[in-house]
Amino acid sequence: MHLEMTLLPIFALLFLPEALSQGSSSRLGAVVEARNITFPAGTRAVLPCRSQRMVWTRDRLMDRQRVVHWDVVRSSPEYSVERVLDMSPGARQRIYNAFNKGHVSIPETAFNDGNFSLVINNVVTSDKGLYTCNLHHHYCQVHQNIQIQLNVTKSARKEKRYWDGEKTVFVVLLGSSVVLPCVNRRALWREGVQEDQQQVAHWDFQAPGVRPDRAERLVDLYASGERRDYGPLFSQNKMSLEEDAFTVGDFSLSIAELRPIDIGLYSCYLHHHYCGIQERRIFRLTVGPPLPPNPATMPPTIVSNDLPEPRIEENDGPRVVNVILPEQKGYFVQHLGYFLATFLLLALIAVAVIVLTRRRKKREMEYDIYRYERGNITNGGEISLDCTELATCNQEPTFSEYKNNLLKERGLAKDCNKDFEAKLWK
Repeated sequence: MHLEMTLLPIFALLFLPEALSQGSSSRLGAVVEARNITFPAGTRAVLPCRSQRMVWTRDRLMDRQRVVHWDVVRSSPEYSVERVLDMSPGARQRIYNAFNKGHVSIPETAFNDGNFSLVINNVVTSDKGLYTCNLHHHYCQVHQNIQIQLNVTKSARKEKRYWDGEKTVFVVLLGSSVVLPCVNRRALWREGVQEDQQQVAHWDFQAPGVRPDRAERLVDLYASGERRDYGPLFSQNKMSLEEDAFTVGDFSLSIAELRPIDIGLYSCYLHHHYCGIQERRIFRLTVGPPLPPNPATMPPTIVSNDLPEPRIEENDGPRVVNVILPEQKGYFVQHLGYFLATFLLLALIAVAVIVLTRRRKKREMEYDIYRYERGNITNGGEISLDCTELATCNQEPTFSEYKNNLLKERGLAKDCNKDFEAKLWK
């Protein structure tokens, strides 16, 4: 529950940006609900704001909603839990054990000054135990308690009071009197507080573009029955609240005949200063398009006409039905033309590929024949050249004009070169 109460203001700030600055003030109360509500134009909108904690339940028997009671837990000689006494503002204190009459008591003015301390006279050994002071306010749903450990001793030197880390411990001398303190001076527990004057519910309206501190107060409603209206909206029955709001805890705001001017941020504040309740509920109201009229709810329209109805003569002549059929021949020829054109295009592409392929092969064959013939000519010339060189160089004349062999070899080389060049030029 605490986690939900913590997350609600965060969601309110995310979905309702205008509530940012308003939520920053703690005096406005914790945001317990935030909604986006849309109603069609022209309808009645109800912004729900309910809380059972604001129900006015004070009875006529001097307020029995508040009660104080003391309990004791004994561990020896055997474990036991006993109600010592209780008291409410409309009744005297009630003591549950006859032995305790005149032995224990609380002040009669407890609900006036907030002092609920337990007085024990002439302490005996059986008074030892763990005492608990319980304060209950059923109307405000407030419950508080205080624990005190009472021990009894026969030595005055051992008499003392201390804190053991969890509770207060009283070590009291046997036969003496002791006061176990339980004090709460909050106005919640004191008599004379006008509770009905401390309960108030009010509605605020913040139009789009208006700062939070400029929000318009619509109405204040008190538990005493007083109501303060601000503006003519409530007097004109434009807005209304339940007459028994504090009886049933329903503070919902009704807005009749919604219009675009009603768009804005509405805040319901519930303050119970007596119980310490500070709650806030935020509603973003938007107006949608109006509802369409319902034909079932519309009265039938009756048209009165004294003129005679015109007479309509029916003609029984032949009826002509025009049927448009597609031209089947033209449709077939058109698709046949598409098919032939496609086939012709593919045939032309195939012929072109075949012609180009044959030409390429023919060129390659001519090139191979030319290379073959040229190679034969070249090889034949070299063979003849070798034979000529051999024949020429091997011929040695019978006469020689050279002085030595070196000059003879030079002359033969020149003759051979001349013969070779002459063959090439041929």
